[in-house]
Amino acid sequence: MRENEEKKEKQFRFILIILLCLLFVGIHIADPTFYSTIIKLSKDGNLQGTVVYLQSFGIWAVFVSFFIDVIINIVGFLPSIFLSTANGLIFGIFWGTVISWLAETTGVMISFFIMRTLFRNVAKAIIQKSKTLTKLDSYESWKAVMIARAIPYMPNGLVTAISALSSMTFYEHLLGSLIGKFPSVLLEVVLGHDIVTFKEHQLRLAIIIIVVGIVYGLIWLYMKNKKKQEKNKC
Repeated sequence: MRENEEKKEKQFRFILIILLCLLFVGIHIADPTFYSTIIKLSKDGNLQGTVVYLQSFGIWAVFVSFFIDVIINIVGFLPSIFLSTANGLIFGIFWGTVISWLAETTGVMISFFIMRTLFRNVAKAIIQKSKTLTKLDSYESWKAVMIARAIPYMPNGLVTAISALSSMTFYEHLLGSLIGKFPSVLLEVVLGHDIVTFKEHQLRLAIIIIVVGIVYGLIWLYMKNKKKQEKNKC
């Protein structure tokens, strides 16, 4: 029975890898410059270039932006802040936030699924051998993911990797990511938008920075006090 399950897992992984390869190859055939353009824009943080590139797709810009954001978050190490800002400038703060929020959440969920599916047995073995990861695994929850995702500019790949190494379910990770991603993406979109259009939104930008500083400061103090209380109990 166990051998059959392992065989099915290997077959599923093989099929998944083939499908992903076909998808990426298909995109390259359709547009040979697509990946190189994304990587260059992402590495350079070229906001103006990103805006021009997305606008060149006309009515399809929203779908292209969504797809690029998903790819960036699947990869995990490329910054997406420039794209969030571009979305805010092109589609407005409301729709720019919605597009970026759903795209980033979709990206990290696909990344989580790939990590969990392709490296599940390896992850389990690592957790069992490591006391630190075993402890992390026992405390991991959707709330922890929510807090991590809510921190602006937090490396998505790191949070996803830690979550994939835990016993957290797909739905717990989805819930934590969906809730946590919203405030961080909203902040990235609004800050990026108002910095670029500084002259028109000086007051709003100043208010947002002050409010965000206070809110995240209170969260930091809360987490610090909570850790102290846990240490005192021990």
